[in-house]
Amino acid sequence: MTPTSARPLWQGRTLALLGIVLFAFSLRSAVAALSPLIDHITDDFAMPAAIIGLIGTAPPVCYAVFGILTPLFERRLGLERLTVLAIAVATAGMALRGLATDAVALLLGTALIFAAVGVGNILLPPLVRKYFPDRIGLITTIYTTTMAVATLMPPLIAVPVADATSWGFSLGMWAVFAALALIPWVAMLVRQRAAVVDEDIEPPNPRVFGRMWRLPLAWALAVGFLAAGTMAYTSFAWLPQLLIDVAGVTPAGAGILLALFAAMGLPASLLVPLLVTRYHATGVLFAIAVTAGLTAIAGLLLAPQAAPWLWVALLGLEPLLFPLTLVLLGLRARTHEGSVALSGFVQSIGYAIVAVFPIGIGLLHDATASWTVPLLVLAGVVAAAIPAGLIVARRVTIEDEWERRHGNW
Repeated sequence: MTPTSARPLWQGRTLALLGIVLFAFSLRSAVAALSPLIDHITDDFAMPAAIIGLIGTAPPVCYAVFGILTPLFERRLGLERLTVLAIAVATAGMALRGLATDAVALLLGTALIFAAVGVGNILLPPLVRKYFPDRIGLITTIYTTTMAVATLMPPLIAVPVADATSWGFSLGMWAVFAALALIPWVAMLVRQRAAVVDEDIEPPNPRVFGRMWRLPLAWALAVGFLAAGTMAYTSFAWLPQLLIDVAGVTPAGAGILLALFAAMGLPASLLVPLLVTRYHATGVLFAIAVTAGLTAIAGLLLAPQAAPWLWVALLGLEPLLFPLTLVLLGLRARTHEGSVALSGFVQSIGYAIVAVFPIGIGLLHDATASWTVPLLVLAGVVAAAIPAGLIVARRVTIEDEWERRHGNW
């Protein structure tokens, strides 16, 4: 890959930087705002278990579906117009959820939000690559850290705000932040500055997404993304109960340990993209993630009560594969359309499979009356990242791989 010469961060792209940061914040802030308020909401109207279940399973399903659809939308609308549309839909969904008077309206607002987030997940890596090809690591660090902070904030303030005002205000206030994210992107469209960074963007090619299925590099990135997502979603669903059952911790202690698991993602978001772009540490980071994940699972299997905080901290290191994969989506594509297609392929495949695991792990636990088999399944998922890491550590792009295997890109 030919390095891109760096230029001042703000030069000609201040709006793009603000837009990416605000976009990232709005994608995550509303996602974590609902679950702490379920008790408040049920005081006003019934929340059937089926609706709560649909809300809980909606994120990975929407992410998978829109991972496939987003490259199609992007070819018709372009990155900036589709970004504006995604933010507008998210804003509408947040506002609708805050004004909901029944469970159906709440579900509809949530579905709009997750559809927009599914599109936004795909768009962020190509946006970074388009506007900051010389600062991919830095900007990825900024937006993944923003996403981590935006995920942590709503659970901390949702209930206090609802107690002081109402649950509707607590949910709906995030629409203001999403609306703010519209401003820089609309301004760029109005000023017709979308092409200031990359004047030679390739014309859309509808076959590019289909090529991803034939590239080992694309599949390896999908496996890395899958390994991170599986551990994260499964842990948020089942880790507290697992710790209570096998490590003998109290429910309060399990909650604290789950917070420790989540907190491990913040330093990873800060450090991983820079380590990849500056020091080409992809292989080392894959090794750290796999070793930490397998060690944690072994600890929970063999000596769960010995050091549960250590096992949870190590388990929280395994999802560093998430920011690692996000930065590689920009680095392992040479062209704009390749980056969009790769991002869509990796995240749609990853989220489609991830959606199965929280339910599957629960069913395995019920069927075996033990956590041994579920933990062994998770160990297998983590181990699958070993060959994936060997493939993605090579500094080649999907275009290079295609040309070597099939001829002209």
